[in-house]
Amino acid sequence: MADKKTEMAQIELIIGKILRIGVMVSATILIIGMLLAVIHGGTGYAEYQFPTTLTQIFNGITMLKAGAVIMLGLFCLILTPVLRVVVSIYAFAKEGDYLYVWITVIVLVILMIGMAIGFIKK
Repeated sequence: MADKKTEMAQIELIIGKILRIGVMVSATILIIGMLLAVIHGGTGYAEYQFPTTLTQIFNGITMLKAGAVIMLGLFCLILTPVLRVVVSIYAFAKEGDYLYVWITVIVLVILMIGMAIGFIKK
C-alpha cells in the first residue's frame, strides 16, 4: 500500500513538472519570437496573415519568421494541458480508479474534438 502511495506521489510530481516545463518552454519560445519581431521589425508575414498548420509553422521557423516562432510557442502552451490530461489517464489507471479514467478519457476526446473543429473551420 505504501508503494502505491509513493508511486502516486511520483506521478503527481511528474504532472506538476509537465505543467511547469510546458509553460516555461512556451514562454521561452514566445519571448524568442517577440525578440525576432523586434529585430526584424515585424512578424515576417503580411498584415492579418499568420501560419496555421504545423508545416507552415516549421517552414516559417526555418526562415526565422517571428510569427511562426510565436505560433509554435502558442501551440506548446495549448499542448501542455492536453499532456496533463494524458498523464492523468495513466495515473488514474495505475491507481485503479476506472471511473476517473473514463471521465478523463471523455475530457481528452472533447479536447480532440474541439481541436478537430478548429482545424476544419479554418
